Amino acid sequence: MSAEQPPTEPDVDDAGEATAEEQAAAPEEAVLNLDTMPGGARSAIEAVLMVVDQPVTAAELATALELPEPEVTEIIEDLEREYAEQQRGFTLRCINEGWRVYSRPDYAPAVEKFLLDGQQAKLTQASLETLAVIAYRQPISRSRISAVRGVNVDGVVRTLLTRGLIVEVGSEGEQGAMLYGTTPYFLQRLGLSSLDELPALAPYLPDADVVDELIAQGHG
Repeated sequence: MSAEQPPTEPDVDDAGEATAEEQAAAPEEAVLNLDTMPGGARSAIEAVLMVVDQPVTAAELATALELPEPEVTEIIEDLEREYAEQQRGFTLRCINEGWRVYSRPDYAPAVEKFLLDGQQAKLTQASLETLAVIAYRQPISRSRISAVRGVNVDGVVRTLLTRGLIVEVGSEGEQGAMLYGTTPYFLQRLGLSSLDELPALAPYLPDADVVDELIAQGHG
């Protein structure tokens, strides 16, 4: 009977090579270097504020862009002053400590005319369904709309805002979730004088407590 062979010691070099190969194969984290961008941190902050759907705080911007919060706050306040002095068509507004770019109220007539005269294309089925949820459950947040419909509605809400059919009517809770409601233009398009004239569809939509449960479960 042959003698038992001692257990083979692990090859340290092979283990080291395997680790190196694994590290080489691992995807590298994207490095954000604002100094390489034409306008630096200032323009980067401005770009983000142009595209956000919900107001963002200076702290959130600082974390995302890897900047000191005081520097972000200073840049935002500087942009706000610049927009006002140059009479730009947009302005920076602070809502519940969050910042976002909005069209300036002074130019509301021009925006309204464009929305009324230049946006006559038919709405998609998704837009119509989302509009119905807002009409019957307003004021309502985006998360609640998503919970009712069971899908993400960010793009649809932007479309309805652009068409002038809905508007931001306030915010709720400490998190400041934006609330949406319909506009007079919405009633005009439907040939109604008030929301009271809407057909009795509300009983077929889930109650607020059911919507909250759907949100808690992660639906939407």
